[in-house]
Amino acid sequence: MSELEVRAAIAKDFSVGPDAIRASQNGAEHTRILLVKAPDVLPDGGVAEVAYVLGYKTKKLIQIGVSWSSATDDKLTPERLLSNAETLHAYFLSAGYKADTIVNNQPVSDGLLMFRGADAEGRTTVLLLRGATTGEKSPRTFSATGLALFYLADAKNPDVYRLAPGKF
Repeated sequence: MSELEVRAAIAKDFSVGPDAIRASQNGAEHTRILLVKAPDVLPDGGVAEVAYVLGYKTKKLIQIGVSWSSATDDKLTPERLLSNAETLHAYFLSAGYKADTIVNNQPVSDGLLMFRGADAEGRTTVLLLRGATTGEKSPRTFSATGLALFYLADAKNPDVYRLAPGKF
């Protein structure tokens, strides 16, 4: 999709006017990002920010990111974030991703990689629950601070700027 097509889809999907869509640039990747705040992307999930990333060379949609946190909705609690994560996790596990691409409930430095998988066309979905674990011994407590969901058209070869070898 081109930027105009993405803008039209945002307006239709979220019933917003053009002023609700913010544009920015990713300076490192040289990509354009369209952002919109959207209530209930996930039913009863709270307000999320949805980011549409347009590729460096193609200027076409290459990624969609959805994030939930206190920055997107000050009413979101760690419990609501965890509930959103569990709902999406269960959905993706049954959505037909290629079994040999699935990563499930893997600890990462800033939280838990709840899901990563690719479909038959190589499109990748990533679900990351951010937060912190407290306590030295069992039981340790995890407190969610954010939830991020990414859909990537081509995770192995993204359409982003890369400094060519020998150019620096």
